[in-house]
Amino acid sequence: MSNQQVPITPAGFTAIEAELKERKTVTRPEIVEAIAVAREHGDLKENAEYHAAKEQQSFNEGRIKLLEGAVSAAQIIDPSQFTGDQVKFGATVLIVDEETDEERKVQIVGEFESNADEGKISITSPIARALIGKSVGDSTKVVTPKGKVDYEILEVSYG
Repeated sequence: MSNQQVPITPAGFTAIEAELKERKTVTRPEIVEAIAVAREHGDLKENAEYHAAKEQQSFNEGRIKLLEGAVSAAQIIDPSQFTGDQVKFGATVLIVDEETDEERKVQIVGEFESNADEGKISITSPIARALIGKSVGDSTKVVTPKGKVDYEILEVSYG
């Protein structure tokens, strides 16, 4: 990760810190214990438990490094401090597909807290990039994997 700051909401930052603490204080010791137990079973070359635990350890340490990078690069931006009908970071935006009339509510968040199932989209996503700076009533064209979609912004809220 570079020295570049990455925007994140206060809730997203809290979640990242909680996961980091859990991985360091709970998951890491559990994996160390699993490796020690597996070692006691003898020949490490054919010990599936040992190899599985080492794989878990590798994944966990990689995730810890990623989360530490996210915490150090985080620029916490509280969307509840914003007002108005212009889309900015942290906005919850109600959009409608102008062709299908399907409405969708999305919140523009940082990369580390995006979760499509929860309607949280990364600021770097095509939809977020198309919405930033627009206001209620504006239409915008978004290039998606399924093709171009025209969205109209119905509502913008913060907080």
